[in-house]
Amino acid sequence: MREYLDSIVEWSGALEDWRPVSRWAVLAWLVFYVLFLIYTFNMHGGYLFIDSANLVVHEGGHMLFGWFGPTLGLWGGTILQWLVPLLLAAYFFHERQPAAFVFCMFFFFENWLYTATYMADARAMALPLVTTGDSDYVEHDWNTIFSSLGLLAYDTRIAAIVRLMGWCGMLASTAWLAARLRTTR
Repeated sequence: MREYLDSIVEWSGALEDWRPVSRWAVLAWLVFYVLFLIYTFNMHGGYLFIDSANLVVHEGGHMLFGWFGPTLGLWGGTILQWLVPLLLAAYFFHERQPAAFVFCMFFFFENWLYTATYMADARAMALPLVTTGDSDYVEHDWNTIFSSLGLLAYDTRIAAIVRLMGWCGMLASTAWLAARLRTTR
């Protein structure tokens, strides 16, 4: 067990340990990520087409984690929204599949932008809200979470940090894939 944990903690190892990806495939993925980053940047924090999928997973998280009580049910939307791409990334990391690993990590961090937009709206509560439950009772997750933690006044500051981390993660994922160009044929 110790050896297995050491192998996970150890940095991803030499790029040669990963399954090969053709130069053209890496270039195609890089074009996709650059175009997506440009699209995302031009949306200025607005709703992206991928956010419809994020919303479905988010709402499913409330239902899934709601079985464990109201607090986890409240946090469950964001937990599952972040957990799904992260667990998929962990699987592809284990399988040493670089294109799939980067795709999952990229969209794990893209979810942070979506979450940051929701966080920044905690005081204003101007975003339209969706619920899987009673439509007469719609709760703004981050207003409730930040209020319970005494952080409501800092909603936009926290959101800015989360957004910055999301951008850094997306750029780092793309840069890691670009580094694959050195080892591709």
